[in-house]
Amino acid sequence: MTTSHQEHPPLSGATLALGSLCVGLAGFMTVLDSSIANVAIPTISGNLGVSGDEGTWVITVFAAANSVSIPLTGWLTQRLGQVRLFVGSILLFVIASWLCGVAPTLPILLTARVLQGAVAGPLIPMSQALLLSSWPKSKSALALSLFSMIVVTGPIVGPALGGWVTDSYSWSWIFYINIPVGLLSAGGVWALYRHRDTARKKIPVDIVGLLLLIVWVASLQVMLDKGKDLDWFSSTTIIVLAITAAVGLALFIIWELTDKNPVVDLTLFKERNFLGGTVSIAVAYGIFFGTLVLLPQWMQEYLGYRAVDAGLATAPLGIFAVIGAPIMGKILPRSDARIIGTCAFIGFAIVYYMRSFFYTDINEGFIILPTLLQGIPMALFFAPLTVIILSGQPPAKVPAAAGLSTFARMFFGGIGTSIANVIWNNRTILHHEILTNQSSPTNPMFNQQIDAYHSLLHLGQGASYALFDQVVQKQAAMMGLNDVFYGSALVMIVIIPLIWITKKPRKSAAGSDAAAAAH
Repeated sequence: MTTSHQEHPPLSGATLALGSLCVGLAGFMTVLDSSIANVAIPTISGNLGVSGDEGTWVITVFAAANSVSIPLTGWLTQRLGQVRLFVGSILLFVIASWLCGVAPTLPILLTARVLQGAVAGPLIPMSQALLLSSWPKSKSALALSLFSMIVVTGPIVGPALGGWVTDSYSWSWIFYINIPVGLLSAGGVWALYRHRDTARKKIPVDIVGLLLLIVWVASLQVMLDKGKDLDWFSSTTIIVLAITAAVGLALFIIWELTDKNPVVDLTLFKERNFLGGTVSIAVAYGIFFGTLVLLPQWMQEYLGYRAVDAGLATAPLGIFAVIGAPIMGKILPRSDARIIGTCAFIGFAIVYYMRSFFYTDINEGFIILPTLLQGIPMALFFAPLTVIILSGQPPAKVPAAAGLSTFARMFFGGIGTSIANVIWNNRTILHHEILTNQSSPTNPMFNQQIDAYHSLLHLGQGASYALFDQVVQKQAAMMGLNDVFYGSALVMIVIIPLIWITKKPRKSAAGSDAAAAAH
């Protein structure tokens, strides 16, 4: 990533401002697309005639494909050059977005989302590299703070914009809006940066490792997404997928540790800082992203929120994150990143614990408050942990370390979404069964409720029982979601020791690289 600094002078004036805007738009578009679909899942599921659980595949397959393509960024950069790779990825992303919008069925939509996630892999790393090459070295911290603010606005704009577009037009437009943004970004970057491209050279690619990576990631993701529908390990399909994922992972690890040019450098996990930092950031991001998907889904399915209202209720997440990004850039170099990371996990735990007390007729303000507060640990989360991950790495290994940690984070984001849905569904079924068992003609409260339906709503016995079952289901779903939030709070506390098996990061240039990879 540093070659562009050495070969080309930084931009200045209006050219610098326009170049930063065009590069930042690509990063913004990528992050926006990972969050804009969250509030549209119930609508997409209904329009395509599939269940809400199947609808979440729109999110998980994007994350899985994105995570698989990230390790290829370094190889593609050397084969194609930074600018060609960046512009090509943007244009392919635009095409994939159009295919998502016109998809008439879920399988076609998922295929388009896989393509979209795969071509999005290089966009964030390359946008950071191009941005760093545009600014003077002395102002790299300012450049990265600006980029962080651009990227972090995704959680603010994404849900609200996605909800408004879905309610006002159709869900297809959450993908169509990428087209003008992508074309503007690609055109601007090509006009300003095509003469600043990095040198190209032919280097070998680990095809076997890449294929094994795709096999075990895809098998695991499909197993988690289809497990509930196929009744888990009573299904031959799930058993085959589980075996394929396990064998594929084992072969992948063996191959990558013995190949001369591995697609993923697993030897990085020998370093304490990389191991502790990567595992903690991946698990925490999986929890964060999984619960971020569940919240608007619950609000629409059980509280009757419109998509736009669910989006506005989750949008405050990014407010403190945006405010805190430049502040963190100044505090981090003078602080112990382990302490800041610990504060982030404690902050996340507090937010999830607050959410574990939600109830069915909750006021919107009580939903927004923990979402707003969650922006504080978000501001304390990415940069310190990435400083820990990259600290002590030789310069030659920094790109590989940043790429592998990003892969782990994105992979766990998709896995976390699937696991959160599975746990919510299982806990909802359990609570529904318990509540139903307590509701019998021998229970005076049950009889009183049924009588109220008779007298106040003039419902017959069958209609009264059906209405009561809806109330029970709503309560069970609420209790199941509270269990997910409570478990998330516990896991955030449990993974704190992972930060403290690491050594205190040295104050070095790794800080700038960490900030670049943080988002």
